[in-house]
Amino acid sequence: MDRSGGRARHSGDLIAILSGRNRARNLHSDVLWDLGFAIVSGQYPEGSILPPDTELLERFRVSRTVLREALKTLAAKGLIEARARIGTRVLPRNRWNLFDSDVLAWHFELGPEVSFLQSLAEVRIGIEIEAAALAAERRTDDQAAGLLATVELMAKAGTPEDFARHDLDFHKTVADASGNPFMASISALVEMALTAAFTISSPVNEPEALTQTVAVHRAIADAISARDAIAAREAMRVAIAEGFARAAGRMEERKN
Repeated sequence: MDRSGGRARHSGDLIAILSGRNRARNLHSDVLWDLGFAIVSGQYPEGSILPPDTELLERFRVSRTVLREALKTLAAKGLIEARARIGTRVLPRNRWNLFDSDVLAWHFELGPEVSFLQSLAEVRIGIEIEAAALAAERRTDDQAAGLLATVELMAKAGTPEDFARHDLDFHKTVADASGNPFMASISALVEMALTAAFTISSPVNEPEALTQTVAVHRAIADAISARDAIAAREAMRVAIAEGFARAAGRMEERKN
C-alpha cells in the first residue's frame, strides 16, 4: 500500500478525535485518502487523466472492487469523472464539494493558507450568525442550559484538544437550536475550521486569548438564553472573526 497520503489520514483522524467519532480504517479508506490527497495537492492536476486501473491496482495492491468503490466515492465528492474511451479525469476545483469533510481535510493537510482560513471564516459568518439568531428565537430550555454549561467546560479545559472539542459541541448545539437542518449540515466545515484554528493557535496556551474566547462564547450563550437574536448574531460574528484573526496572526509570525 502506498503511504503518500498518510499525513492526510492523520488530519482526518484528528478531526474524528475532536468530533468524538471513530474513523473507520480499511483498504477502501486507505485508497480513498491516498488518491484524494494526491488530487487536492495537485499531484494529479485538474483536467488530467488518472493512471489506468491496472497501474492503480498494482500501486495499491487491492482488489478491483475496492479500487472501483474508492473511485466512486471520489466521483461523488466531485473530484473525478469517468468517461468512456478517455479514462478518469480530474474535475476542475469549482466542481469539488468543499463542504465534504474529506475534501476539507485534504486541503488542511496541505498546510492551510491564510486565504483558505479566511474563506472558511467568511462562509461560517454568512451561515452561523443566522444560526445564532434563529437559536435565540427557537431554542429549548435544555439547549440554552447546555450552551451555558459548555462555556464553563471551555473555561476549565486543560488541553487544546479538550477546548476544541467543547467549542465544537457549542457550535453544534447552536446549529441544532436553530431548528434548521441546513445549519447542522455545515458541521464538517465548522469541524475543519476549528481543527485548523486550534492546531495553529489554541487559546488554551494563551491565558488572555482563553479569557477572551470564553467571554465571547458566553456572550453568545447569554444572548440565546435571553432570546436576543440581534445580540446573538453579533456575538457569533465576533467569535468567528477573532478565531480567524488569532490563527492568521500566528501564521504570519511563523513566516517571519
